[in-house]
Amino acid sequence: MEFRYLGNSGLKISEVSYGNWVTHGSQVEADAAKVCVNAALDAGITTFDTADVYANTAAEKILGDALAGQRRESLEIFTKVYFPTGPKGHNDTGLSRKHIMESINGSLSRLQTDYVDLYQCHRFDYETPLEETMQAFADIVRQGKALYIGVSEWTSDQLRRGHKLATELGFQLVSNQPQYSMLYRVIEGEVVPTSKELGISQVVFSPIAQGVLTGKYKPGQEPPAGSRATDPNGGSDFIKRLLKDDLLERIQKLAPVAADEGLSMAQLAVAWVLTNDNVATAITGGSKPEQVTDNAAAAGKKLSPETLSTIDEILGDAVESDPARTAQTSPKSRLA
Repeated sequence: MEFRYLGNSGLKISEVSYGNWVTHGSQVEADAAKVCVNAALDAGITTFDTADVYANTAAEKILGDALAGQRRESLEIFTKVYFPTGPKGHNDTGLSRKHIMESINGSLSRLQTDYVDLYQCHRFDYETPLEETMQAFADIVRQGKALYIGVSEWTSDQLRRGHKLATELGFQLVSNQPQYSMLYRVIEGEVVPTSKELGISQVVFSPIAQGVLTGKYKPGQEPPAGSRATDPNGGSDFIKRLLKDDLLERIQKLAPVAADEGLSMAQLAVAWVLTNDNVATAITGGSKPEQVTDNAAAAGKKLSPETLSTIDEILGDAVESDPARTAQTSPKSRLA
């Protein structure tokens, strides 16, 4: 495993991390989840990402149980706040001071820790004054409940506003967590240049595009049994838009590219996002330990310029790169 600094801070994190977005508490049961977490630890992964909304808080609980007994100082644990949790009442969502303060306490209890290394705004809240949100995060940092603050899927303008307030309030805004893969590059035009200017890293999710970039989904064929595309608990909802024959045919052409680099297709996808020097870590998942191990082996792999060019040629206009897509990820209303 190799490590990178998180934004303009002294914190190092593993450049391949493990996240439990649509696995723990839904697709994968607790015992299997613990096996996957142990596989991540064995592979040298020290950075673990979750959120209170994942499986309506169950994912945090499962991750906390799986990491119990590990040396806390050797881990970097990330979680997030914004989306509805619990009974989903009128104050059980958003980035109000009330919801943030109540949510951090719940997350720490479920994760069985006194602090998280990174606490993240899961989206931008258009209905709460940004000053209120950032003041709440400043207080959480001063209380020692979070060491650093990050955001997720914020636009370049939102990053500038958040960074300015954080600086005025005396804490660091060090990261942004966007979707990023060789198929989805919308952050490259505006978010990445702004982040570099401000000292903010990307903590990217879906580098393997929900497993599509592994090549296991074949054009004209039914998805493999037990894959995310067949998950009845919501996993299939996130992947179905990618299961188009013309795209799957292009992805199959990446197999010899990966082979020439001595990589699996999953490793090629993870190594690709890590070529962006603004990316601090690629969050990978996995419902089986061998998937976790395979993903982690992408750490430190360097792709040649020729390989990068070939990938661009194969994917062509299948790549999504419109910067405006970032602004569409945050609900304009908490009830939306």
